Amino acid sequence: MPEHTVKSYDEELNQMTGTILRMGGMVEQQLAEAITALVKRDPELAARVIQDDKPVDRLEHEVDHLVMRLLALRQPMAVDLRLITASLKISSDLERIGDYAANVAKRAGALSQVEPMRPVVVIPRMSLIVQGMIKDVLDAYMGRDVDKALDVWRRDEEVDEIYNSLFRELLTYMMEDPRHITPCTHLLFIAKNIERMGDHATNIAETISFLVTGTPLDEVRPKGDKTPFTTTPADLQDTGSEEV
Repeated sequence: MPEHTVKSYDEELNQMTGTILRMGGMVEQQLAEAITALVKRDPELAARVIQDDKPVDRLEHEVDHLVMRLLALRQPMAVDLRLITASLKISSDLERIGDYAANVAKRAGALSQVEPMRPVVVIPRMSLIVQGMIKDVLDAYMGRDVDKALDVWRRDEEVDEIYNSLFRELLTYMMEDPRHITPCTHLLFIAKNIERMGDHATNIAETISFLVTGTPLDEVRPKGDKTPFTTTPADLQDTGSEEV
């Protein structure tokens, strides 16, 4: 970004960017620890992840305040205006990723009280892809790297494919044995939350592309989640709920 005549203006923009990156690092850690809590069946770690959502919320409010201040006092134009409005969107997406990580932790805590199930092993692999997407999209934001952002944008389809496969497997488990319904429902919501995190990383990638180029992407977003159209003989289907 070019430097401005008023040094404090650059300092405020850098503060806003730094706050976004801090949020990103925090939600990355939330997701990693939520999955660790799931795999290790650790309800205490799950509880800490839930509590860690509050600092992320506070940072989003800080970004909101900085954006309002910059808009009111600096009257930004062109790339500065895109940066400021993009930061507002990105902080909102990161806050939602943090919410989903907390939701995963809630379900992980509940699953620690029941017998372990084999499909759990798929979820860490899905999560690693999303963690990589979050890291790379934050790097793209810091470096104003459109190519890296678009790479993240395209990787969301892989997350959707894993989610589709896991969705079908979990439905099969539930139909085979009603005792599996409760743990499988928790796992379905965990998988859906991780899939939605990937969607928000994709949103950030689109925002970065607009920030750098000044034009929206004209490609159709790759989207492979087929579960809203999946039915079973028992008429079980995904509700598409974001919360859990």
